[in-house]
Amino acid sequence: MSSTSVPAQPNQVDLARGAQQNAVVELLRIAPVADELAQRFAAAGHRLYLVGGSVRDALLGRPLTDLDFTTDARPEQVRALLTGWADAIWDTGIAFGTLGAVKRGATVEITTFRADSYDRVGRNPEVVFGESIEADLVRRDFTVNAMAVRLPEKVFVDPHDGTAALLARVLDTPATPEESFADDPLRMLRACRFVAQLGFDVAPRVLTAMTEMAGQIQRITAERVQAELSKLLCGAQPRRGLELLVNTGLAEHVLPEVPAMRLAIDEHHQHKDVYQHSLVVLDQAIALEEPGSEPDLVLRLAALLHDIGKPDTRRFEPGGGVSFHHHEVVGAKMARKRLRALKYSKDIIEDVATLVYLHLRFHGYGKGEWTDSAVRRYVTDAGPLLSRLHKLVRADCTTRNKRKAAALQRTYDDLETRIERIAAEEDLRRVRPDLDGNAIMQLLGLPPGPLVGKAWTFLKELRLDRGPLAPEEAEAELLAWAREQGIQPPDRG
Repeated sequence: MSSTSVPAQPNQVDLARGAQQNAVVELLRIAPVADELAQRFAAAGHRLYLVGGSVRDALLGRPLTDLDFTTDARPEQVRALLTGWADAIWDTGIAFGTLGAVKRGATVEITTFRADSYDRVGRNPEVVFGESIEADLVRRDFTVNAMAVRLPEKVFVDPHDGTAALLARVLDTPATPEESFADDPLRMLRACRFVAQLGFDVAPRVLTAMTEMAGQIQRITAERVQAELSKLLCGAQPRRGLELLVNTGLAEHVLPEVPAMRLAIDEHHQHKDVYQHSLVVLDQAIALEEPGSEPDLVLRLAALLHDIGKPDTRRFEPGGGVSFHHHEVVGAKMARKRLRALKYSKDIIEDVATLVYLHLRFHGYGKGEWTDSAVRRYVTDAGPLLSRLHKLVRADCTTRNKRKAAALQRTYDDLETRIERIAAEEDLRRVRPDLDGNAIMQLLGLPPGPLVGKAWTFLKELRLDRGPLAPEEAEAELLAWAREQGIQPPDRG
Protein backbone atom coordinates (compact mmCIF):
# COMPACT_ATOMS: atom_id res chain seq x y z
CA MET A 1 0.00 0.00 0.00
CA SER A 2 1.62 3.15 -1.13
CA SER A 3 1.38 6.48 0.64
CA THR A 4 1.54 9.95 -0.84
CA SER A 5 3.76 12.42 0.95
CA VAL A 6 2.31 15.84 1.68
CA PRO A 7 4.78 18.71 1.35
CA ALA A 8 5.34 20.50 4.60
CA GLN A 9 3.69 23.90 4.85
CA PRO A 10 6.06 26.78 5.55
CA ASN A 11 5.75 28.05 9.09
CA GLN A 12 5.72 31.68 10.18
CA VAL A 13 9.45 31.62 10.96
CA ASP A 14 10.29 30.37 7.45
CA LEU A 15 8.05 32.98 5.90
CA ALA A 16 9.66 35.70 8.00
CA ARG A 17 13.14 34.58 6.96
CA GLY A 18 12.07 34.57 3.33
CA ALA A 19 10.67 38.07 3.62
CA GLN A 20 13.88 39.26 5.26
CA GLN A 21 15.93 37.70 2.46
CA ASN A 22 13.77 39.49 -0.11
CA ALA A 23 14.37 42.73 1.74
CA VAL A 24 18.13 42.12 1.62
CA VAL A 25 17.86 41.75 -2.16
CA GLU A 26 16.04 45.06 -2.31
CA LEU A 27 18.66 46.66 -0.09
CA LEU A 28 21.40 45.42 -2.39
CA ARG A 29 19.62 47.17 -5.24
CA ILE A 30 19.94 50.52 -3.48
CA ALA A 31 23.26 49.52 -1.88
CA PRO A 32 25.59 52.06 -3.52
CA VAL A 33 24.30 55.02 -1.47
CA ALA A 34 23.57 53.00 1.69
CA ASP A 35 26.88 51.14 1.58
CA GLU A 36 28.91 54.27 0.95
CA LEU A 37 27.28 55.94 3.92
CA ALA A 38 27.74 52.86 6.12
CA GLN A 39 31.44 52.62 5.26
CA ARG A 40 31.94 56.28 6.22
CA PHE A 41 30.24 55.77 9.58
CA ALA A 42 32.07 52.49 10.27
CA ALA A 43 35.43 54.10 9.49
CA ALA A 44 34.63 56.77 12.07
CA GLY A 45 33.71 54.13 14.66
CA HIS A 46 29.94 54.63 14.51
CA ARG A 47 27.05 52.24 13.99
CA LEU A 48 24.50 52.86 11.22
CA TYR A 49 21.13 51.16 10.66
CA LEU A 50 18.51 51.42 7.96
CA VAL A 51 15.33 51.70 9.99
CA GLY A 52 11.58 52.16 10.15
CA GLY A 53 9.51 52.74 7.03
CA SER A 54 12.46 52.01 4.73
CA VAL A 55 12.80 48.47 6.11
CA ARG A 56 9.03 47.95 6.16
CA ASP A 57 8.71 49.00 2.52
CA ALA A 58 11.65 46.82 1.49
CA LEU A 59 9.90 43.83 3.08
CA LEU A 60 6.66 44.74 1.31
CA GLY A 61 8.42 45.11 -2.02
CA ARG A 62 7.39 48.76 -2.24
CA PRO A 63 9.74 51.18 -4.02
CA LEU A 64 12.32 52.84 -1.80
CA THR A 65 12.77 56.52 -2.49
CA ASP A 66 13.69 58.17 0.81
CA LEU A 67 15.99 56.21 3.11
CA ASP A 68 15.79 56.55 6.91
CA PHE A 69 18.80 55.72 9.06
CA THR A 70 19.58 55.78 12.76
CA THR A 71 22.99 55.93 14.40
CA ASP A 72 24.84 56.29 17.68
CA ALA A 73 26.65 59.33 16.25
CA ARG A 74 25.50 62.67 17.65
CA PRO A 75 24.04 65.28 15.25
CA GLU A 76 27.23 67.31 14.84
CA GLN A 77 29.19 64.13 14.18
CA VAL A 78 26.60 63.16 11.55
CA ARG A 79 26.99 66.58 9.92
CA ALA A 80 30.76 66.12 9.77
CA LEU A 81 30.38 62.68 8.17
CA LEU A 82 27.93 63.97 5.56
CA THR A 83 30.09 66.97 4.68
CA GLY A 84 32.19 66.18 1.63
CA TRP A 85 30.03 63.17 0.72
CA ALA A 86 26.50 64.51 0.23
CA ASP A 87 25.49 66.70 -2.69
CA ALA A 88 23.35 68.77 -0.31
CA ILE A 89 22.69 68.79 3.45
CA TRP A 90 19.85 70.33 5.49
CA ASP A 91 19.55 70.55 9.25
CA THR A 92 16.03 71.85 9.90
CA GLY A 93 15.41 68.86 12.21
CA ILE A 94 18.73 68.96 14.04
CA ALA A 95 17.03 69.93 17.33
CA PHE A 96 15.35 66.52 17.17
CA GLY A 97 18.57 64.80 16.19
CA THR A 98 17.82 64.56 12.45
CA LEU A 99 19.85 65.68 9.44
CA GLY A 100 18.90 65.20 5.81
CA ALA A 101 21.00 64.89 2.70
CA VAL A 102 20.84 64.12 -1.01
CA LYS A 103 23.32 61.92 -2.83
CA ARG A 104 22.96 61.21 -6.57
CA GLY A 105 19.21 61.85 -6.39
CA ALA A 106 18.64 59.66 -3.31
CA THR A 107 17.28 61.40 -0.21
CA VAL A 108 18.53 60.18 3.17
CA GLU A 109 17.59 61.17 6.71
CA ILE A 110 19.82 60.21 9.61
CA THR A 111 18.62 60.46 13.20
CA THR A 112 20.64 59.86 16.35
CA PHE A 113 19.34 57.01 18.56
CA ARG A 114 16.46 58.36 20.62
CA ALA A 115 15.33 57.50 24.13
CA ASP A 116 12.82 60.32 24.54
CA SER A 117 10.85 61.03 27.68
CA TYR A 118 7.26 62.33 27.62
CA ASP A 119 5.38 64.29 30.25
CA ARG A 120 2.13 63.00 28.66
CA VAL A 121 0.60 66.45 29.01
CA GLY A 122 2.30 68.56 26.34
CA ARG A 123 2.59 67.89 22.66
CA ASN A 124 6.29 67.33 22.16
CA PRO A 125 8.73 64.97 23.86
CA GLU A 126 11.87 66.01 25.66
CA VAL A 127 14.51 64.94 23.15
CA VAL A 128 16.94 62.51 24.78
CA PHE A 129 19.59 60.72 22.74
CA GLY A 130 19.98 57.00 23.32
CA GLU A 131 22.85 54.55 23.25
CA SER A 132 21.40 51.44 21.62
CA ILE A 133 19.29 50.37 18.66
CA GLU A 134 17.07 48.29 20.98
CA ALA A 135 16.15 51.33 23.10
CA ASP A 136 15.49 53.31 19.92
CA LEU A 137 13.19 50.68 18.39
CA VAL A 138 11.01 50.18 21.47
CA ARG A 139 9.93 53.84 21.34
CA ARG A 140 8.67 53.60 17.76
CA ASP A 141 4.98 53.62 16.88
CA PHE A 142 4.32 50.11 15.52
CA THR A 143 6.26 46.86 15.36
CA VAL A 144 6.23 46.96 11.53
CA ASN A 145 8.20 50.21 11.86
CA ALA A 146 10.43 48.90 14.65
CA MET A 147 12.78 46.84 12.48
CA ALA A 148 16.29 47.77 11.42
CA VAL A 149 19.11 46.48 9.22
CA ARG A 150 22.66 46.90 10.52
CA LEU A 151 24.95 48.25 7.80
CA PRO A 152 27.16 47.45 6.06
CA GLU A 153 26.67 43.83 7.28
CA LYS A 154 22.94 43.82 6.32
CA VAL A 155 21.93 41.98 9.50
CA PHE A 156 18.30 42.20 10.55
CA VAL A 157 17.38 43.55 13.97
CA ASP A 158 13.77 42.70 14.82
CA PRO A 159 13.27 42.48 18.59
CA HIS A 160 9.47 42.97 18.44
CA ASP A 161 8.58 40.47 15.68
CA GLY A 162 7.78 43.18 13.18
CA THR A 163 8.33 40.78 10.28
CA ALA A 164 5.64 38.44 11.60
CA ALA A 165 3.25 41.37 12.09
CA LEU A 166 3.98 42.50 8.55
CA LEU A 167 3.20 39.06 7.14
CA ALA A 168 -0.03 38.98 9.17
CA ARG A 169 -0.79 42.55 8.02
CA VAL A 170 -1.45 43.65 11.59
CA LEU A 171 -0.54 46.87 13.36
CA ASP A 172 0.64 46.35 16.93
CA THR A 173 2.85 48.43 19.22
CA PRO A 174 6.32 47.54 20.56
CA ALA A 175 5.32 48.63 24.08
CA THR A 176 1.73 48.38 25.32
CA PRO A 177 -0.59 50.52 23.18
CA GLU A 178 -1.61 52.50 26.27
CA GLU A 179 2.02 53.50 26.88
CA SER A 180 2.64 54.20 23.22
CA PHE A 181 -0.43 56.38 22.71
CA ALA A 182 0.05 58.20 26.00
CA ASP A 183 3.56 59.12 24.83
CA ASP A 184 2.29 60.40 21.47
CA PRO A 185 -1.47 60.35 20.78
CA LEU A 186 -0.82 61.11 17.11
CA ARG A 187 0.09 57.43 16.79
CA MET A 188 -3.64 56.64 16.93
CA LEU A 189 -4.16 58.70 13.79
CA ARG A 190 -1.11 57.10 12.24
CA ALA A 191 -2.78 53.72 12.79
CA CYS A 192 -5.78 54.93 10.75
CA ARG A 193 -3.41 56.26 8.11
CA PHE A 194 -1.50 52.96 7.81
CA VAL A 195 -4.79 51.08 7.52
CA ALA A 196 -5.63 53.34 4.56
CA GLN A 197 -2.17 53.21 3.00
CA LEU A 198 -1.19 49.58 3.55
CA GLY A 199 -4.52 47.80 3.96
CA PHE A 200 -3.52 46.46 7.41
CA ASP A 201 -5.77 45.73 10.38
CA VAL A 202 -5.11 46.88 13.94
CA ALA A 203 -4.51 44.36 16.69
CA PRO A 204 -7.45 43.97 19.12
CA ARG A 205 -5.51 45.54 22.01
CA VAL A 206 -4.63 48.51 19.78
CA LEU A 207 -8.29 48.97 18.81
CA THR A 208 -9.30 48.92 22.47
CA ALA A 209 -6.68 51.48 23.45
CA MET A 210 -7.58 53.79 20.54
CA THR A 211 -11.24 53.71 21.54
CA GLU A 212 -10.55 54.34 25.23
CA MET A 213 -7.93 57.04 24.62
CA ALA A 214 -9.48 58.87 21.63
CA GLY A 215 -9.86 62.10 23.58
CA GLN A 216 -6.10 62.34 24.04
CA ILE A 217 -5.75 63.34 20.38
CA GLN A 218 -6.71 66.84 21.51
CA ARG A 219 -3.14 67.22 22.82
CA ILE A 220 -1.89 67.24 19.23
CA THR A 221 -1.51 70.37 17.11
CA ALA A 222 -3.88 70.94 14.21
CA GLU A 223 -0.96 70.94 11.77
CA ARG A 224 0.14 67.41 12.74
CA VAL A 225 -3.46 66.14 12.64
CA GLN A 226 -3.95 67.66 9.20
CA ALA A 227 -0.80 66.01 7.84
CA GLU A 228 -2.01 62.57 8.95
CA LEU A 229 -5.54 63.12 7.61
CA SER A 230 -4.16 64.16 4.23
CA LYS A 231 -1.96 61.05 4.04
CA LEU A 232 -4.92 58.91 5.07
CA LEU A 233 -7.16 60.40 2.37
CA CYS A 234 -4.46 59.95 -0.26
CA GLY A 235 -3.96 56.30 0.68
CA ALA A 236 -5.00 53.36 -1.48
CA GLN A 237 -8.02 52.57 0.75
CA PRO A 238 -9.04 55.79 2.55
CA ARG A 239 -12.49 54.42 3.32
CA ARG A 240 -11.00 51.79 5.67
CA GLY A 241 -8.95 54.41 7.48
CA LEU A 242 -11.96 56.70 7.86
CA GLU A 243 -14.12 53.90 9.21
CA LEU A 244 -11.50 53.17 11.86
CA LEU A 245 -11.31 56.90 12.63
CA VAL A 246 -15.09 57.03 13.16
CA ASN A 247 -15.52 53.68 14.92
CA THR A 248 -12.88 54.48 17.55
CA GLY A 249 -14.31 57.93 18.28
CA LEU A 250 -11.21 59.75 17.04
CA ALA A 251 -13.23 61.48 14.33
CA GLU A 252 -15.37 63.15 17.00
CA HIS A 253 -12.30 65.19 17.94
CA VAL A 254 -10.63 65.82 14.57
CA LEU A 255 -13.39 65.68 11.94
CA PRO A 256 -16.70 65.65 13.85
CA GLU A 257 -18.80 66.53 10.81
CA VAL A 258 -18.19 63.06 9.37
CA PRO A 259 -19.65 60.94 12.21
CA ALA A 260 -22.43 63.53 12.51
CA MET A 261 -23.67 62.34 9.11
CA ARG A 262 -24.77 59.05 10.68
CA LEU A 263 -28.40 60.15 10.77
CA ALA A 264 -31.00 57.97 12.43
CA ILE A 265 -33.35 56.47 9.86
CA ASP A 266 -36.86 55.49 10.92
CA GLU A 267 -39.51 53.55 9.02
CA HIS A 268 -41.64 56.64 8.44
CA HIS A 269 -38.92 58.99 7.18
CA GLN A 270 -36.61 56.89 5.07
CA HIS A 271 -33.56 58.40 3.40
CA LYS A 272 -30.00 57.39 2.65
CA ASP A 273 -27.52 56.91 5.45
CA VAL A 274 -25.57 60.08 4.64
CA TYR A 275 -22.36 58.80 6.21
CA GLN A 276 -22.34 55.56 4.22
CA HIS A 277 -23.39 57.46 1.10
CA SER A 278 -20.44 59.84 1.52
CA LEU A 279 -18.01 56.92 1.80
CA VAL A 280 -19.45 55.44 -1.41
CA VAL A 281 -19.08 58.80 -3.16
CA LEU A 282 -15.46 58.95 -2.00
CA ASP A 283 -14.79 55.49 -3.44
CA GLN A 284 -16.46 56.42 -6.74
CA ALA A 285 -14.61 59.74 -6.99
CA ILE A 286 -11.29 57.94 -6.51
CA ALA A 287 -12.24 55.50 -9.29
CA LEU A 288 -12.69 58.52 -11.61
CA GLU A 289 -9.20 59.94 -10.96
CA GLU A 290 -6.85 59.82 -13.90
CA PRO A 291 -4.98 56.48 -14.03
CA GLY A 292 -1.36 56.86 -12.94
CA SER A 293 -1.92 60.34 -11.51
CA GLU A 294 -1.20 61.45 -7.96
CA PRO A 295 -4.14 61.14 -5.52
CA ASP A 296 -6.36 64.24 -5.75
CA LEU A 297 -6.64 65.52 -2.16
CA VAL A 298 -9.06 68.32 -3.08
CA LEU A 299 -11.45 65.94 -4.89
CA ARG A 300 -11.28 63.41 -2.05
CA LEU A 301 -11.96 66.03 0.63
CA ALA A 302 -14.89 67.39 -1.40
CA ALA A 303 -16.33 63.90 -1.92
CA LEU A 304 -16.10 63.13 1.80
CA LEU A 305 -17.56 66.47 2.91
CA HIS A 306 -20.06 67.22 0.12
CA ASP A 307 -23.10 66.36 2.27
CA ILE A 308 -21.95 67.54 5.71
CA GLY A 309 -24.66 70.22 5.60
CA LYS A 310 -27.45 67.63 5.61
CA PRO A 311 -27.75 67.02 9.38
CA ASP A 312 -28.27 70.75 10.01
CA THR A 313 -30.82 71.14 7.19
CA ARG A 314 -32.87 67.96 7.60
CA ARG A 315 -36.61 68.58 7.70
CA PHE A 316 -39.39 65.99 7.94
CA GLU A 317 -42.07 66.83 5.41
CA PRO A 318 -45.79 65.97 5.56
CA GLY A 319 -46.44 62.52 4.14
CA GLY A 320 -43.18 61.02 5.35
CA GLY A 321 -40.72 62.81 3.07
CA VAL A 322 -37.37 64.24 4.13
CA SER A 323 -35.76 67.39 2.73
CA PHE A 324 -32.29 68.94 3.02
CA HIS A 325 -32.91 72.34 1.45
CA HIS A 326 -29.76 74.40 0.83
CA HIS A 327 -27.52 71.77 2.39
CA GLU A 328 -24.88 72.64 -0.21
CA VAL A 329 -24.76 76.24 1.03
CA VAL A 330 -24.56 75.19 4.68
CA GLY A 331 -22.09 72.43 3.81
CA ALA A 332 -19.73 74.81 2.01
CA LYS A 333 -19.61 77.04 5.09
CA MET A 334 -19.03 74.05 7.37
CA ALA A 335 -16.29 72.67 5.13
CA ARG A 336 -14.54 76.02 5.08
CA LYS A 337 -14.71 76.28 8.88
CA ARG A 338 -13.41 72.75 9.51
CA LEU A 339 -10.57 72.97 7.00
CA ARG A 340 -9.49 76.31 8.48
CA ALA A 341 -9.41 74.71 11.93
CA LEU A 342 -7.18 71.97 10.49
CA LYS A 343 -4.83 74.63 9.05
CA TYR A 344 -5.24 73.64 5.40
CA SER A 345 -3.98 76.13 2.83
CA LYS A 346 -6.32 78.86 1.57
CA ASP A 347 -6.32 77.34 -1.92
CA ILE A 348 -7.41 73.90 -0.67
CA ILE A 349 -10.07 75.42 1.59
CA GLU A 350 -11.61 77.53 -1.19
CA ASP A 351 -11.44 74.76 -3.78
CA VAL A 352 -13.15 72.21 -1.52
CA ALA A 353 -15.80 74.71 -0.35
CA THR A 354 -16.54 75.69 -3.97
CA LEU A 355 -16.99 72.05 -5.02
CA VAL A 356 -19.30 71.39 -2.05
CA TYR A 357 -21.33 74.50 -2.95
CA LEU A 358 -21.64 73.55 -6.63
CA HIS A 359 -22.14 69.78 -6.34
CA LEU A 360 -25.96 69.97 -6.33
CA ARG A 361 -26.46 72.48 -9.14
CA PHE A 362 -26.50 69.85 -11.88
CA HIS A 363 -29.73 68.40 -10.50
CA GLY A 364 -31.55 71.46 -11.82
CA TYR A 365 -30.54 70.48 -15.35
CA GLY A 366 -33.50 68.15 -15.62
CA LYS A 367 -33.63 66.60 -19.07
CA GLY A 368 -31.58 69.30 -20.68
CA GLU A 369 -33.81 72.31 -19.98
CA TRP A 370 -30.86 74.58 -19.15
CA THR A 371 -30.32 77.44 -21.53
CA ASP A 372 -26.87 78.04 -22.98
CA SER A 373 -26.67 80.91 -20.48
CA ALA A 374 -27.09 78.47 -17.57
CA VAL A 375 -24.43 76.18 -19.03
CA ARG A 376 -22.03 79.12 -19.32
CA ARG A 377 -22.63 80.04 -15.69
CA TYR A 378 -22.01 76.46 -14.56
CA VAL A 379 -18.67 76.44 -16.35
CA THR A 380 -17.71 79.95 -15.24
CA ASP A 381 -18.60 79.37 -11.60
CA ALA A 382 -16.58 76.13 -11.56
CA GLY A 383 -13.63 77.77 -13.32
CA PRO A 384 -10.47 75.63 -13.05
CA LEU A 385 -12.39 73.17 -10.84
CA LEU A 386 -14.67 72.05 -13.69
CA SER A 387 -12.99 68.66 -14.29
CA ARG A 388 -13.14 67.93 -10.54
CA LEU A 389 -16.78 69.03 -10.44
CA HIS A 390 -17.54 66.61 -13.28
CA LYS A 391 -16.00 63.77 -11.24
CA LEU A 392 -17.74 64.77 -8.00
CA VAL A 393 -21.19 65.02 -9.60
CA ARG A 394 -20.81 61.68 -11.36
CA ALA A 395 -19.54 60.07 -8.12
CA ASP A 396 -22.58 61.46 -6.28
CA CYS A 397 -24.97 59.39 -8.42
CA THR A 398 -25.25 56.48 -5.97
CA THR A 399 -28.89 55.45 -6.31
CA ARG A 400 -29.53 51.70 -6.09
CA ASN A 401 -31.99 52.02 -8.96
CA LYS A 402 -29.77 51.08 -11.91
CA ARG A 403 -32.14 52.57 -14.47
CA LYS A 404 -32.24 55.90 -12.63
CA ALA A 405 -28.45 55.88 -12.19
CA ALA A 406 -27.92 55.22 -15.91
CA ALA A 407 -30.34 58.04 -16.76
CA LEU A 408 -28.42 60.46 -14.51
CA GLN A 409 -25.13 59.51 -16.16
CA ARG A 410 -26.63 59.99 -19.63
CA THR A 411 -27.97 63.39 -18.63
CA TYR A 412 -24.56 64.42 -17.39
CA ASP A 413 -23.06 63.13 -20.64
CA ASP A 414 -25.44 65.50 -22.42
CA LEU A 415 -24.35 68.43 -20.23
CA GLU A 416 -20.67 67.72 -20.90
CA THR A 417 -21.37 67.52 -24.64
CA ARG A 418 -23.09 70.92 -24.51
CA ILE A 419 -20.19 72.36 -22.53
CA GLU A 420 -17.75 71.09 -25.15
CA ARG A 421 -19.82 72.57 -27.99
CA ILE A 422 -20.18 75.98 -26.40
CA ALA A 423 -16.56 75.96 -25.26
CA ALA A 424 -15.41 75.26 -28.82
CA GLU A 425 -17.43 78.24 -30.03
CA GLU A 426 -16.71 80.70 -27.24
CA ASP A 427 -13.62 79.60 -25.22
CA LEU A 428 -15.61 79.28 -21.99
CA ARG A 429 -12.50 79.02 -19.82
CA ARG A 430 -11.82 82.69 -20.55
CA VAL A 431 -15.28 84.24 -20.43
CA ARG A 432 -14.75 87.98 -20.15
CA PRO A 433 -16.81 91.03 -21.09
CA ASP A 434 -16.78 92.06 -24.74
CA LEU A 435 -15.21 95.39 -23.70
CA ASP A 436 -12.22 95.70 -21.40
CA GLY A 437 -11.68 98.26 -18.64
CA ASN A 438 -9.93 100.77 -20.87
CA ALA A 439 -12.74 100.67 -23.44
CA ILE A 440 -15.32 101.08 -20.65
CA MET A 441 -13.56 104.13 -19.22
CA GLN A 442 -13.18 105.71 -22.66
CA LEU A 443 -16.79 105.06 -23.67
CA LEU A 444 -18.31 106.29 -20.39
CA GLY A 445 -15.73 108.98 -19.60
CA LEU A 446 -14.99 107.44 -16.22
CA PRO A 447 -11.75 107.46 -14.21
CA PRO A 448 -10.54 104.20 -12.64
CA GLY A 449 -12.76 103.26 -9.70
CA PRO A 450 -15.77 101.27 -8.45
CA LEU A 451 -18.08 102.43 -11.28
CA VAL A 452 -15.78 100.87 -13.86
CA GLY A 453 -15.95 97.62 -11.89
CA LYS A 454 -19.76 97.74 -11.86
CA ALA A 455 -19.82 98.34 -15.61
CA TRP A 456 -17.41 95.44 -16.16
CA THR A 457 -19.62 93.13 -14.07
CA PHE A 458 -22.71 94.19 -16.03
CA LEU A 459 -20.99 93.33 -19.31
CA LYS A 460 -19.79 89.98 -17.99
CA GLU A 461 -23.31 89.03 -16.88
CA LEU A 462 -24.53 90.06 -20.33
CA ARG A 463 -21.86 87.91 -21.93
CA LEU A 464 -22.92 84.91 -19.84
CA ASP A 465 -26.59 85.41 -20.73
CA ARG A 466 -26.25 86.04 -24.44
CA GLY A 467 -22.84 84.78 -25.48
CA PRO A 468 -20.33 86.86 -27.46
CA LEU A 469 -21.59 90.24 -28.68
CA ALA A 470 -20.32 92.38 -31.51
CA PRO A 471 -18.45 95.50 -30.24
CA GLU A 472 -21.21 97.82 -31.47
CA GLU A 473 -23.88 95.79 -29.66
CA ALA A 474 -21.84 95.67 -26.44
CA GLU A 475 -21.30 99.43 -26.60
CA ALA A 476 -25.01 100.08 -27.09
CA GLU A 477 -25.93 97.87 -24.12
CA LEU A 478 -23.32 99.56 -21.93
CA LEU A 479 -24.54 103.05 -22.85
CA ALA A 480 -28.12 102.05 -22.03
CA TRP A 481 -26.98 100.64 -18.68
CA ALA A 482 -25.01 103.81 -17.92
CA ARG A 483 -28.04 106.01 -18.50
CA GLU A 484 -30.05 103.83 -16.09
CA GLN A 485 -27.31 104.36 -13.51
CA GLY A 486 -27.36 108.11 -13.95
CA ILE A 487 -24.01 108.17 -15.70
CA GLN A 488 -23.76 110.72 -18.50
CA PRO A 489 -21.36 109.48 -21.18
CA PRO A 490 -19.34 112.10 -23.07
CA ASP A 491 -20.67 113.28 -26.41
CA ARG A 492 -19.20 111.04 -29.12
CA GLY A 493 -20.00 113.47 -31.96
